Amino acid sequence: MLLGLSAALGAAVVFGIAAILQAVGSRKVPTGSELDPRRFGGFVAALLRQPAFLGALVLQLAGFGLHFVALRLLPLYLAQAGIATSLVVTALLATRWMSDKLSAVEWSAVVAVCAGLGLLAVSAGDAGESARHNGLAIGVIVGLVAIAVLGGVASRSQHASATAVLGVLAGLGYAGVAISARLLDDSSISALFQSPTTYTLPVSAALAFLLYSLALQRGSVTLATTPMIALQTITPAAVGVLVLDDAVRDGWYAGALGGFAVTAVGALILVRFESVKDEPAAGASDSATSTVARPEGPDRR
Repeated sequence: MLLGLSAALGAAVVFGIAAILQAVGSRKVPTGSELDPRRFGGFVAALLRQPAFLGALVLQLAGFGLHFVALRLLPLYLAQAGIATSLVVTALLATRWMSDKLSAVEWSAVVAVCAGLGLLAVSAGDAGESARHNGLAIGVIVGLVAIAVLGGVASRSQHASATAVLGVLAGLGYAGVAISARLLDDSSISALFQSPTTYTLPVSAALAFLLYSLALQRGSVTLATTPMIALQTITPAAVGVLVLDDAVRDGWYAGALGGFAVTAVGALILVRFESVKDEPAAGASDSATSTVARPEGPDRR
């Protein structure tokens, strides 16, 4: 339990830093980008030419390594709630390095996330078996196809509503990462290569990452991130308890539900601290200074 929780919190720190870099890099790519197979290579190439985006990608990969450990050792509801605390990391870094200030409500949200996570940790039982569940694996595959198709349709629009839709789809994609990690059959090398989740895991991660990047281009980071955080936290938690037999300590069900709810609500309040806007640096060519700012409205670019 301790190793898994430490891995989840370590991943949250890394993801919190990566979120700011990803927003900076994504917004330097033309907003005409879309999830179209004919333009896919150009879109990815444009993203990879941004140093901030490359930095975010490296941090995301490092964070995923830690997240994977947490997913294998903890119930999904605890692992995902731990990852949601990345927003606390973003907020605290903003106050230290970007001269932003937390309001009383936002400080309360920081405390709530930490308290909720602590309550969840105390309430958590053992993680369910991480073995085969063919029906759920097929569901993940079908879900990925649906997410890709819907993402392609949504990415053709520049309207603010597309930001929320792409955020929802990115959240479902990241939920697929968490579920795939739990279903991974690593009992042997041959079983690992034969397991469909060996392939759905990286596909889910790449698809969610691209969809979130597309969402960041089209509107405020708040509008993109709020549904993503909600779906990537709630969906795996529900699957873990209802399908994969993730346990709660006897007599602690109310505590687990309360801790999960408090953590999720606090994290959603702190979503605004992923709102990053670029300001050209005076006298510098092709450089920008990143500042965390309050969203100016749903159509903010």
